[in-house]
Amino acid sequence: MPNGPLTLPARLCLLAWDAARPAAGGTAHRPDLVRAGALVELAQRGLLTDEDGIATPVDLDASAGDAVLDGLLDLVRESCPHSWRTWVTLRARLTFDAVREQLVAEGYLRAEKRRVLGMFPSVEYTLERLAVVEALREEVRDVLRGEGAEVSGRDAAVVALAAVAGLLPDQEVRVHERRLEDLLERAGAAGPGPRRVVREVSTAVTTTTRSAPAPTAGG
Repeated sequence: MPNGPLTLPARLCLLAWDAARPAAGGTAHRPDLVRAGALVELAQRGLLTDEDGIATPVDLDASAGDAVLDGLLDLVRESCPHSWRTWVTLRARLTFDAVREQLVAEGYLRAEKRRVLGMFPSVEYTLERLAVVEALREEVRDVLRGEGAEVSGRDAAVVALAAVAGLLPDQEVRVHERRLEDLLERAGAAGPGPRRVVREVSTAVTTTTRSAPAPTAGG
């Protein structure tokens, strides 16, 4: 899959970005999905573990070496214990905003200062590397279809979470339901902990996707 250095939450953020709708606030671009990706990556790296359904840091001093992931690790350490499903939405904008700024710094998004009603300062974010994002989307669909080489745990998680978030064509998801189950298993293949994490956050994303209001005509 292209863009190897990109973290799981960064890839999901790009996949969810609607190029036709520049974002000032960002809620349309799925902070819950971005947070879910960060939780799964921390679990895959062995930095968060599952203790009876609670997201638990493995080591109080461990670091992921990534500002976004480390920011979430610190948040989990400093907060009351919560379930994985709770963490998918709890203060998810913190993770989303951090990923968005990271993508701006790396040239995937462009930030432009605006004034609302000619008075109030605002920042509008738009896709800068559209061709790269389109290639990422096509690779995700190839993985869902079972095309290409061996799939890593991270790539499997990207596809599985994108599917439950409604980012892939419904017909393709229905046709490849068995493949999607295989990808969920692959995403959590590191052990019982990551496997439960993937299932829990996938369920949470599915719930928020189904409860979200349908987009209105014309955006």
